[in-house]
Amino acid sequence: MGERNILAYFKSPEEADRVSRKLESLRVVDMSINRFNAFQGGELNDTMHAITSDMSDGGHGATSGFDILLSVVIENNSFDQAMRIVEEAGGIV
Repeated sequence: MGERNILAYFKSPEEADRVSRKLESLRVVDMSINRFNAFQGGELNDTMHAITSDMSDGGHGATSGFDILLSVVIENNSFDQAMRIVEEAGGIV
């Protein structure tokens, strides 16, 4: 069996936590929830700042405010079901 990755962005840790609890019933290999900010540490170049800033800094784009990252490693045979759970909960993949 192979494994697949899901990187899903949410607006709050509570949203990501609710999804993670639903995903636990599937064949999850590893899962974590983290808050990110594109400007922490200054490691991203200016091009990446422009790409990611609306997601994390409250910009005006469709992804504005999605600064919670749910990272999931899941077995192949559970991937489609996991994606449905994430998308139905409003996560951006």
